[in-house]
Amino acid sequence: MSNTDQQEFWSDRAGPSWIARQGQLDALFQPVLDLVLDSADLTAGMRVLDVGCGTGTSVAQAADRVEASGHVTGIDIAQTMLGHAERTFSNRTNVSFANNDAQTYLFDLEQFDALISRFGVMFFSDTTAAFANMTRGLGKGARMTMAAWGPAPKNPFFMTPAAAAKTMLGPMPRVNRTLPGPFAFEDADRILPMLCDAGLTDVAVQSVDLALTPAGDAATLARLCCDIGPAQSALQHHDATAQDRANLEAAIAAQFAANDTAQGLRIPACINLYSARKPA
Repeated sequence: MSNTDQQEFWSDRAGPSWIARQGQLDALFQPVLDLVLDSADLTAGMRVLDVGCGTGTSVAQAADRVEASGHVTGIDIAQTMLGHAERTFSNRTNVSFANNDAQTYLFDLEQFDALISRFGVMFFSDTTAAFANMTRGLGKGARMTMAAWGPAPKNPFFMTPAAAAKTMLGPMPRVNRTLPGPFAFEDADRILPMLCDAGLTDVAVQSVDLALTPAGDAATLARLCCDIGPAQSALQHHDATAQDRANLEAAIAAQFAANDTAQGLRIPACINLYSARKPA
């Protein structure tokens, strides 16, 4: 089973939007990437696989940690985003990128010492098959460290724009959050058995509360939310006008303004940090 729908979405629809807003998104999600990298405990000389690496920021920061003697391979299904990563980091000698589906790609046996992912593992059509396949590429005892969104109600970055859009534009079709998508890994009790079935050991999850760090003010964040995510989907679904968008941006900004601090906006988030090992 392949992930054709996800490939089309991230390459043709979402990819260009993410590339255009890469700086904003990298700033917003930096605390999540820090969580992954700190938890993965990467050291000089390690060979690392970064799953769902997108535009490559996570690859570059992991490469800094493994230093010149190590290497980081970023794999992503979206050629649009991966092509941008290749161009951005073409001068780095300890990184490489693979435009492939990690669920089905034939990895060389035991070529990696660790696997990391920031929001890259929630989109597989068959989670157990994907992790069993990725495990093939890991050395014995190698550790996986992966961040995914926790329960949707605890993540206002999604829920605040979604609620504002529902109020102003109307309801959206109901979404099954267990399907591939941002919240496919929100229910750890559903996911952990899949990782065990994939042949992994020391399978665990930690629920981590942190604050996202968007650049700019609440109005800037509101514009971002209307370019990606549930607000953007609602604007498109309801064939909204420019005035509709302006009104929605104002409503979202008013909500997020309550999260302003002396250090800038701090948006509460709940992250499920999954970890597992390939048996030694």
